This record gives sequence, structure tokens and C-alpha cells, in this order.
Amino acid sequence: MRKLLVFQHSAREPLGVFDPMLRRAGFRIRYVNFSRQPDQKPDVGRYNGLVVLGGPMNVDETDRHPHLTTEIAAIQEALARGIPILGICLGAQLLAAALGAHVRPNNVREIGWYRLHPTAAAGGDPLCRHLDGSQHVFQWHAYTFDLPPGAVHLASTPTCPNQAFRFGDRAYGLQFHLEADENLIQRWLHVPEYRGEAEASGPGHQLEHILRDTHSHAPHALTLSERVFGEFIELLGWKRRMRLGSQ
Repeated sequence: MRKLLVFQHSAREPLGVFDPMLRRAGFRIRYVNFSRQPDQKPDVGRYNGLVVLGGPMNVDETDRHPHLTTEIAAIQEALARGIPILGICLGAQLLAAALGAHVRPNNVREIGWYRLHPTAAAGGDPLCRHLDGSQHVFQWHAYTFDLPPGAVHLASTPTCPNQAFRFGDRAYGLQFHLEADENLIQRWLHVPEYRGEAEASGPGHQLEHILRDTHSHAPHALTLSERVFGEFIELLGWKRRMRLGSQ
């Protein structure tokens, strides 16, 4: 059985819709929740892929969250071994940092639904070729990253230019939350500290406004999630191995 390692930073931020897709593909998933076990030192070499999820902390808070340094080192090891990596939100920022890019506060907080604009390079990318410029994706972040040296820029929004990138052919950073369906987003919005952060960020981030947009955009985003995550599962190699094994 193929094994996937997942770095988690809060029990409230799981793999979401990606989890059942991976299990149907036959993966065994190991979560390392650093909010509960901050001293964990997982061996990425034992796994066939690495997913790094979002979280409430920032990359520059290693004094308060030393596990961020552990994670960056583990990502660098996975890169060196050619292990497929998917970084989501904070995970994308950690991947960028592992590749030597600067991670910094964004000019604005992006919380809610934003139209995603693919770059010209996205059309030839296995994951991001499914972006057509009309889709809205769910965002929740205050930080951004510079494009890592040698990375391919894949998507942007007007308020945050670096939304997606690929490094080599096996490492992806996505600033947005394709793993979050309508139920998960509603759970986030009803956590008092999460809701307070959103509503303190301006009138466009009020609970009712985001819930209305979620009801409108989430079904279309789910279709995009299935396509993009399905491509990442292909990248992990399971279908190729199944075909070879059946011959």
C-alpha cells in the first residue's frame, strides 16, 4: 500500500475533500498534527508523497512554533528525494521558504472567494491546465511569498500575484483552499476566532457575505478540486503502477 504523509497545523484544517479521493486510490494517510505533537520529527523518506496543509501561524513565527523549521527541513529532504509535494496555503508558503523564497505579509488579507487568473504557463501544466479564468477559489491568508527561483508561476489574483507555482515536475504550492467544501468553510466561519478575524478585515469579509458567496461558488470549486487533486494523485503514480501491474 502506498503511503502519504500529511503535515497538519490545526485539527480544524484537514485534507477535506482530498482525503476520500486518496483513500479510494488506495493510499494510507498519516497525519502529523504539529499543534498536538510539536516535537515530531517525521521521516519523509518512508512515504510516497507529502502534503502540507494550512494553519493559523506564519512562516516567520519559528520562535513560537519551532516545528516550522522542522517542516522546512523535511520539505527540503522531500525535494532532494524527488518525492511529490503539495503545499496548501501555509503549506505553499513553507514550500516557497524551503526553496529560498521570501515569505512576507500580503498587502491585504484575502478571506473569502476570489477569481483565479491562470498564467500562460498554466495551460501546459498537469494540475493547473484545469483553470479557465472563470473559477472562484476560497482564500484565507494574510501572508504571501515571492516566486521561488526556478519555479513556474501558474496563477494569480489582483490582490495576490503568486497564487500557484510548480517547482520541477513534482512540487506544487497552492495559496488557496481547494480542499475546503461548503461544509468545511461553514465550520470555519462559525469558529469564533476565525469569524472574528474575517469580520475585522473589512466590510467585504462579513459572515453573511462570505456564506452567500460560498453557497454560490462552492459547487463549481468542488469540480475544480476533483480535477486538480485527481491530477496530483496521477503524479503520485498510482494509476501508472496499476496499469503496469495488470499487464
